[in-house]
Amino acid sequence: MGGGPRYPYPKEVWSPAGGWWSRPANWKSNTAIIGTGMLIICAITWKISAEKEVRYRPPRKWIPSMMWSKQFTEGEYKDIKFDEDYVKK
Repeated sequence: MGGGPRYPYPKEVWSPAGGWWSRPANWKSNTAIIGTGMLIICAITWKISAEKEVRYRPPRKWIPSMMWSKQFTEGEYKDIKFDEDYVKK
């Protein structure tokens, strides 16, 4: 089921993906480093987006971004009356 033994391949063939049977010794640490970097970039982007989000018209229904948007956490729209007819549709 393994597909047979590894056979000799030409050494002059180069591939950016690593070529035949590529298994870098440090793939786990490389993956962890890239994953951490992506998480940090996403968190920074999320924070900047939440700080800059402004809704000029009050929402007609509850939306998830109201939980982290600076505009709503500071209490600017504490007295929002959601449109009941719109919510039932």
